[in-house]
Amino acid sequence: MPLPFLTADRVFDEAADDTALPFADRDRWRRPYRPGPWRVGAAALVLLLASYVLFAAVIIAVAGPLGSAAVCFGIALAVIACALRLLRMGVWVSSQGLRHISFLTTRTVPWAQVRSVRTVQQPVRWLGLPRTVQGQALVLTRHGRAPQDVPPLLTTHNADFLERPEAFDRAADAVEVWADEHRPG
Repeated sequence: MPLPFLTADRVFDEAADDTALPFADRDRWRRPYRPGPWRVGAAALVLLLASYVLFAAVIIAVAGPLGSAAVCFGIALAVIACALRLLRMGVWVSSQGLRHISFLTTRTVPWAQVRSVRTVQQPVRWLGLPRTVQGQALVLTRHGRAPQDVPPLLTTHNADFLERPEAFDRAADAVEVWADEHRPG
């Protein structure tokens, strides 16, 4: 089974210098970077928890009432769905616009509404927790909105880029290039 999100960095590294966007099909939504080790590790732990819950559902189905097994099976499916959503979180781009996927919400901004996408120094959340540290953030400025209305798209201290500053720079540059090439005017 191909896992296209694992090859994003390699595709950008192997691309020729004259092509900033090495993808032939620009209408597909794609993440221009790989998920970070913190995000993948957390999803793996959540999937491990799901396997224990599924095992418990099988034991309950064999030894107990089927209603309780169905509840355990439903909980396992919800945990698996959470792990998959955790892996999908991040910034996705296509020729239609920019999509920011968080755990509970998805915001899509057409390129026509994007004024700028730039990297700034600012206090950022450490792994999404309330604690803030000084770092870099990729921020989106939309037409008709104040910059404070939109949370940062990427930060140097989120689950994808913690302790990987060069990966953050590559991802921020890739999103900025998509914005520059698809934004009207």
